[in-house]
Amino acid sequence: MSLKAWPVRAALLGGWGLAVCGAAFAAAPDAARLEEGRALFRKNAVPACAVCHTLQDAQATGPVGPNLDELQPDRDQVLAALRDGGGAMPSFEESLTQEQREAVADYVVWATHPH
Repeated sequence: MSLKAWPVRAALLGGWGLAVCGAAFAAAPDAARLEEGRALFRKNAVPACAVCHTLQDAQATGPVGPNLDELQPDRDQVLAALRDGGGAMPSFEESLTQEQREAVADYVVWATHPH
């Protein structure tokens, strides 16, 4: 490749890299959604998730449910648990809206996975 072609190729690759990175960041929940999920997890859901679950970011040390820091569930797992309940955990399908359940799921995933 000639030296004259290098800036064009670098610009194209750089633009591609930014597009890929931008797509990854576009999917990340915004701060307001994470705060909504955190508030629901800590105290606003009835019962609050923090009563049963351990989650360091939420300062929750619940002794009943799985330790979410160790489990590191994915979004689909959290949504299924909120929808269906399981064991001692009730379903939140009636008490939380779909948007609220998604905010909790986004928050739990964000809090338990490196970012």
